[in-house]
Amino acid sequence: MLKMLKNFRDQEDGAITVDWVVLTAGIVGLGFAIVVGIGTTATQQSNSVGSYVGNMSIATY
Repeated sequence: MLKMLKNFRDQEDGAITVDWVVLTAGIVGLGFAIVVGIGTTATQQSNSVGSYVGNMSIATY
């Protein structure tokens, strides 16, 4: 049993696939975090601009 575990540990087949999966997951997670951060800030800024424009008085001549 111990020999079988050592052989399993020493095999490198599929190791590059694991690397790519981890790398891809990291990139997707980072992209998601950026989109959430920008989305939250954009929503706050658009609400601020909307309030400012909504409180402006309109001059008619």
